[in-house]
Amino acid sequence: MDHLAALADLQARFLETTRRADPAVPIPWLGRWTVQSLVVHVARIHHWAAGQARRRQEEPLGRGPFDLAELYDSCARELRETLAELDPDARAWTLLDDSVPREQQSGTVAFWHRRQVLETLVHLWDLRTAIGEQVDADDALWLDCLDEVVTVMHPRQLRLDRVAPPPTRIAFAPIETDAVLELAGAPADAPLTVVRGPARSLALLAWGRGVPDEDRLAAPGVTVEGDRSLAEATLRAGITP
Repeated sequence: MDHLAALADLQARFLETTRRADPAVPIPWLGRWTVQSLVVHVARIHHWAAGQARRRQEEPLGRGPFDLAELYDSCARELRETLAELDPDARAWTLLDDSVPREQQSGTVAFWHRRQVLETLVHLWDLRTAIGEQVDADDALWLDCLDEVVTVMHPRQLRLDRVAPPPTRIAFAPIETDAVLELAGAPADAPLTVVRGPARSLALLAWGRGVPDEDRLAAPGVTVEGDRSLAEATLRAGITP
């Protein structure tokens, strides 16, 4: 996957939507956030990630108020230019290395190519959904988004003791592939619950999007094979930052 091309496309769509969206529109699944909160957050994350890729503390952007489109455009461009300039194999500060001994750290600039594509994808979904619009994205992006949750984001949460190990084995089975992606941390002899469905639904479900509060497994096209209540409780407790 050409992550830099994907990033440029998603950022362009995010910017275009920012220019049309009412900043006061609420985003209920993100607590008290509004469109304005979301756009400022994503801009700050792009700015921060550019610094992480350079192994350099970023300069604070200040508290605002901001021209949302101008802020986002500037930070998005900074990130793209930084990632295009740096060698993907160069060492970088990344989420892979939190609480990992220095001699075992492995993060490179390439980490931020992928991470910022997926960050932008999920938040583009937030932005478009808040104003009643859809997001068209290739299945490959949603599959990668799901894979990152299982192989990077959830293991990091476990490593930092931010979440408890799952009480049951939970595996995501996207219908677009034969791959089965199992969350880490559950006892090896625990029963297995398989959550099957479209990659888009599974990725959003894993990020706590597109599902009602009372049933975190009620995503479009999703079926559950095994102990639904244990799997639902695990997802409700959170598996991503």
